Amino acid sequence: MGYIVRAAPLAAAVMLLGITVATQESQQPPSLLMESLAGRDSFERYCASCHGAQGRGDGSVASALTTPPADLTALARRHDGAFPREAVRDFITGTGRLVAAHGTSEMPTWGPLFGAFESDVRVRLRIENLVTYIESFQAPSTGPEDPGSRLFKAHCASCHGATGRGNGPLAEDLRHRPPDLTKYTERNGGVFPRERVLRIIDGRDAPSHVDREMPVWGDVFRRRGSGAAGVEDRIHAIIRYLEGIQGRTAAHDASGRGIVDQ
Repeated sequence: MGYIVRAAPLAAAVMLLGITVATQESQQPPSLLMESLAGRDSFERYCASCHGAQGRGDGSVASALTTPPADLTALARRHDGAFPREAVRDFITGTGRLVAAHGTSEMPTWGPLFGAFESDVRVRLRIENLVTYIESFQAPSTGPEDPGSRLFKAHCASCHGATGRGNGPLAEDLRHRPPDLTKYTERNGGVFPRERVLRIIDGRDAPSHVDREMPVWGDVFRRRGSGAAGVEDRIHAIIRYLEGIQGRTAAHDASGRGIVDQ
């Protein structure tokens, strides 16, 4: 017995075919397994019909299910900002159903289904890539265990303040007071300027008045040994955190409630 417990090929084929056919408008079924192991491709083929293209539980067959599919974009929020990677992997493979809100027995146990048609190595890689893709579209979170929360506290709060309003302990020593980071969306017509914030953090578009005061975090992370993928992951985690604190009021902070409670 390998990493994945294999189902009877014929039974697995029938179940997998039923799921994949439901995602197609034509009468011609797709192949049972595709060559691509990319997480996005696997999600679109096997998950989007129920969970929706954006993972919000609004797929084309969602209304026909007894229990509505879960909003997968909120998994990190439900776990204090920490994406429950192992629990999601176990749920997909069938070795554990630890994310209770994720669904019911209507959701196939994908590990044995994949294992009926391809090697254990490909099954492991397919599932890992799928879990990584689900992690990539998590909604903004400010939970204490969220990577963006931890990075902001470690690298940004000394100037911008614990709540992002520019009132950190070092702010008074700077030539220019750090901006209120909770106002990005308000100042941009109600839309969070993700690309603009990305370019500021990675140094491609840093405002001239902070060129020598605000570190270029892309360079800092690279000097500390993060590869290209690691640098990108860190920057995007900070951006998701900043998106999560938009519009936060002083009264909201004083109440002790997190942004996810709004």
